[in-house]
Amino acid sequence: MSARQALRVPDGRPAVVPAEERGRGRDDVRLMVSRGTAVSHHAFRELPGQLRAGDVLVVNTSRTLPAAVDGTASSGARVVVHFSARGDDGRWAVELREPVPGGSTRRCAGGPAGSVVRLPEGVRLVWEEPLAAGEDRLWWVRPSAAAVPELLRRHGRPIRYAYTRRDQPLSAYQTVFALAAPDGAGSAEMPSAGRPFTAGLVAELVSRGIQFAPVVLHTGVASAEAHETPYPERFEVSAATARLVNAARAGGGRIIAVGTTAVRALETAAGGNEADGLVRALAGWTDLVVTPGRGVRVVDGLLTGLHEPEASHLLMLEAVAGREALERSYAEAVRALYLWHEFGDVHLILPDEEPNAPHCCSNAL
Repeated sequence: MSARQALRVPDGRPAVVPAEERGRGRDDVRLMVSRGTAVSHHAFRELPGQLRAGDVLVVNTSRTLPAAVDGTASSGARVVVHFSARGDDGRWAVELREPVPGGSTRRCAGGPAGSVVRLPEGVRLVWEEPLAAGEDRLWWVRPSAAAVPELLRRHGRPIRYAYTRRDQPLSAYQTVFALAAPDGAGSAEMPSAGRPFTAGLVAELVSRGIQFAPVVLHTGVASAEAHETPYPERFEVSAATARLVNAARAGGGRIIAVGTTAVRALETAAGGNEADGLVRALAGWTDLVVTPGRGVRVVDGLLTGLHEPEASHLLMLEAVAGREALERSYAEAVRALYLWHEFGDVHLILPDEEPNAPHCCSNAL
């Protein structure tokens, strides 16, 4: 039995609204810190005290797209299309959804090949083939107009799942690190581990000698009901980031990924045949799935949200933290009533380098 199978998380603990609707700001979420199997509880704004000068936070700068668009199927039924990723041949990987009362959606099968969905401005999507053989959720479709990013900008809205209370503006889904790409590319779903950061907190971290290294990974649709391993995603690790990370490691600094997307990009850029653990500038598509068996070569720690027991992301967390530490931390998160999902609390996984350090608990509980 894997650690993810051993976890038991009760239903009913998702964050239904963003933190700023529950408190004063984005950093009004809680921070659970794991150092090996030792767990402590903090407010997120206490993050600087958990890091040290020379550490590097690797952040994903992909901007969230308004990737959900209303459409009409050939049958006349109302549908919602989730745009996941743009292929190199101009097609898009999409997921078809069925609207439900309250403004959310639920899964429905895409296809068959040749099916057509009509979108605003007369744009037609023609279903061509499943993204993965034998699966019916994500399909490659051919749009009748090339400028899909413009269509999303005019008619799209952020993807929303049923555990949230209501629609939120696109700004609620952008992190302080998000940058607009020249070609309009972006993420179907928010790289949510970066959401609690504020400009003030970033400034404090920099003033304490903690560095930031940007990467780009445009996240695809990872519907909460599916629990599939990630599909191939576009990414870029620049030469500047590769130099910064390699220099920090050589100097004893720790590499802390902000989000599973940052891990995927960075480990892909360090995954060449050389296996020397050095990061190299690299861009393209990654199909890397980080598991306990594969392990990590560069990342020392991870800041991430809380994931459901079935989520494939837990394989990556187990690779970074180890099974015993992961089980211990999630038991603590359940006991302490942490909030799950993109608007919820966060978990900082650090290596067990200082076993004799005190594990203070703040009044965040």
